[in-house]
Amino acid sequence: VVISSIQNIKLENVVLEMQDPKSGVKSQTQRLVITTIPHAITGEDIVAWIVNRFKIDATEARAMGTMMVAFGYIYPLQDHKRLILKPDTSLYRFQTPYFWPAQQWPVEDTDYAIYLAKRNIRKKGMLELYEQEQYNSLYKWMNHKWDFIVMQAKEQYRAGKERKKPDRVVFDCQERAYWVVHRPPVRNIWTEYRLYGQFKPRVKSSVSIGALVKYTITYKEHDPFLHACLPSNPWLTDDVTYWTLNMPNVETPTKMRVECWTFSFGELLMDPRGRADFRLFLKKEFSGENLAFWEACEDLKWGAAETMKEKAQTFLARGAPRWINIDGKTMDITVKGLAHPHRYVLDAAQTHIYMLMKKDSYGRYLKSPVFKETQRKAIVPEPHRFTRRPSLSPIILRQQEEEQKAKLAASGPVDITQVMSELERKQKT
Repeated sequence: VVISSIQNIKLENVVLEMQDPKSGVKSQTQRLVITTIPHAITGEDIVAWIVNRFKIDATEARAMGTMMVAFGYIYPLQDHKRLILKPDTSLYRFQTPYFWPAQQWPVEDTDYAIYLAKRNIRKKGMLELYEQEQYNSLYKWMNHKWDFIVMQAKEQYRAGKERKKPDRVVFDCQERAYWVVHRPPVRNIWTEYRLYGQFKPRVKSSVSIGALVKYTITYKEHDPFLHACLPSNPWLTDDVTYWTLNMPNVETPTKMRVECWTFSFGELLMDPRGRADFRLFLKKEFSGENLAFWEACEDLKWGAAETMKEKAQTFLARGAPRWINIDGKTMDITVKGLAHPHRYVLDAAQTHIYMLMKKDSYGRYLKSPVFKETQRKAIVPEPHRFTRRPSLSPIILRQQEEEQKAKLAASGPVDITQVMSELERKQKT
C-alpha cells in the first residue's frame, strides 16, 4: 500500500491527537501472560474515540482504525499477523515515531535478515511459517555474508537482554510490527541466479545477447517447435511415438537425446536417463556416492524434511557407508547449519560435489567407453508420414450425418405417422 506524504501527515496528526493524555484514547497498564505492558489500549476504545472525534458511524471508524494498523501507526499485541482493528478488548499500542512510514527508512534485505536471525536465536529455531520461508530465502541469497549477519544478530540480542523485561517485550513488539508491515518480498533465488549469477548482479548486454544467440543455435535442432522432430511431430500427427522414444527411463535413448548430454553437465543431470548412464560410469570409478549425495540434496529441497538427519548421517558422518570427501571449510559450514536445519542446509556441500563432478568426472565420462557405447547404440528414428488426418469440423460431421439419414429414409419404406409427427414438431418450434 502506498500513501502520499500529505496523507502521512494527516494520519500522524490524528495519531498524535489520539495519544494526548487529556483528550486522547485512554491507556492503561495491562498484563500480557506474565509480563506487564504499559500504555496499552483496546480496540473498542480506539473505535469509540474515532466515532466521537469525527462524528462517523462505527463501521467507518473501524475501517479508519484498520488503516492505521495496516500502515504501522498502531500495532496489535496479541494477533500480530492480522493487520486489522478488532472492536473488542484486543490490546494494541501506538507505534514509536521512529518506525512511522513518514521516516521512509529504506527496506534492506540485510536489516531484515539480521532481525530474522536474532528472532531465530531467541525462539531457538521456532519461527513462524512465513518467517521461516523468508529466512531460508535470505540465507540462500546472502550466504556469502551470513557470518556477518549472525554476528550482528547476536550483538543485538545480547544488548536487548540488558533491558528490563517490560521494555524488552515492548521493543520486540514494535520491531516485529514494523517488519510485518514493511518486510521485503520473498526473492525467487533460482530465477535471479539464472538471470544474473549469484555474485554478478550486472552483465554487459553484448555478453548476454551473445550467450542467447549461442544458446539458440545450439538448441534449435532439439526444439520440436522450431525443428522437425523424428519420427513425427505428435502435436500435428497424433502419433505418440516421439514421446514413447523419449520417456524418462527408456532403455535405448535417441541420438538427439544423447547429443544433448554433451552440451553441458546440467543437461546430463536434468535427464533421468543421462543420470543413469553417468551413475554407471561413476560406479566403475568407485565414486558413485557423489551423484547419490547430489540426488539426496535435491530430494531434501522438495521432499520431506524428516529425512534430513538420516541423509546427513549417510554421507557426512565419519565412517558413514557412503561418505563423501569435501574440504574442511565446507564441512564446517554444513555442520554449523545442521544445528538449525532447513531445506537448504546442505547447499554448500552439494555445490562442492557438483563442481567436483563437473570439472573432473564429467570430462572423463564423455571420453569413457560407457558414453561411447551409449552413443553407438542410440537410435535414429525413421521419419513417419502422417498416420492420421486432422479431425473434421463438428459442423461437417453433422451435415454428413444428416445426409446419411436422408439417404436411408429415401431408400426405405415411408412411415406416414412418423413423417406427420416430425412435421408437427417442426411447426411448433
